[in-house]
Amino acid sequence: MKVVIVGGAGSVGQAVARDLIKYDIFERIVVADILISEERIHESLKSAKKVSFETMDLYDEEKMVNVLNGANVVVNCAGPFYKTAIPVVKAAIKVRANYIDICDDYEATDMLLSSPEIDESAKSSNITILTGMGSDPGTNNLLVKRYAQRLDEVTDVLLYWVVSIAEISGAALDHSLHMVLGKVPQFIDGRLCKVEGGDAPEMVEFLPPLGTCLVRYVGHPQPLTIPRYLPGVKNVVIKGGLVPSWVDEFILKQKEMGLLERKTVKIGEVFIDTYEFTLHLWDKILESREKGPKASGLKVVVRGKRGKSIVQYTASIAGRMAPGTGLPAAIAAIMMAKGKIKEKGVQAPEGCIEPNEFLSEFIRRGAKIHESCEEKKVLDIEDL
Repeated sequence: MKVVIVGGAGSVGQAVARDLIKYDIFERIVVADILISEERIHESLKSAKKVSFETMDLYDEEKMVNVLNGANVVVNCAGPFYKTAIPVVKAAIKVRANYIDICDDYEATDMLLSSPEIDESAKSSNITILTGMGSDPGTNNLLVKRYAQRLDEVTDVLLYWVVSIAEISGAALDHSLHMVLGKVPQFIDGRLCKVEGGDAPEMVEFLPPLGTCLVRYVGHPQPLTIPRYLPGVKNVVIKGGLVPSWVDEFILKQKEMGLLERKTVKIGEVFIDTYEFTLHLWDKILESREKGPKASGLKVVVRGKRGKSIVQYTASIAGRMAPGTGLPAAIAAIMMAKGKIKEKGVQAPEGCIEPNEFLSEFIRRGAKIHESCEEKKVLDIEDL
């Protein structure tokens, strides 16, 4: 079998490839990227006989289709996904390849979920379009599904994450600015609504070395996907943040000043896009600032009812961002190649993956998931 990893020369893409080379199911692993240079590529990939490299611009449809042709699975790690998801999905459908991405932009997820053309084309081609199969979304969606399967009714899903600025650059930095722009989706009181990105600050405890961190409303896909698969859920809320705390404060100040708006301004004789200018400015901002630990974390809280009890499950994970995001996509690629993901058309992780099978593979690769369960009930005569 053949797998193509789009954006494969980046840190997450290489994490996917480095996992897949250990398994025989893929005889060909193609690392495709707009920039492939010797110094970027891990030695294990350069020395692996079944790995090949292709220079590819995903906005060159003809070239992309040629590279993807013959693939059984395409894994898209090239963000930001509000720009890249749709072109790669359409190319995957054209060559009849199953598709996986690590999309964390709600706009791209919304476009995929609300496109009958993409869904029907994928189904008629007998392929799966699996979006959001990274860490957040991805692993935390499947933790939610794990706990939902243990409850009679789910009322609340609360998702939190933090990422150290020391772990992000390029497309990930673009996403970090973009996710607080304007109104972002949250599922509150049984309905999808829009709230101001960056609002509702909250202190949340994460695993070491992260500790207590400030998180705020961010634009991620789960408020769009989880209610589709958990009918009756009342709240699906996601908050995230960058550490150290000065980073988010700086971003919110830039937003307040209008520096994150998509507009063209004239400075002297030069016209610039304010958002693109601010994005490039961050390279300079980060040069002399504290970057914090090289770690990321997520926390999942699922509340609901089981019998007469009110039950709350909590799961926490901390680790490096690249493997934490890449390994879930690699596991899904193997499951897909083995025919273990049977649902066709556009799917989110919670719609097509059995959570315990995924989590067992994730733990086998070294993930440490801290889990707790709190149960409360009113004692009645039948309990005596």
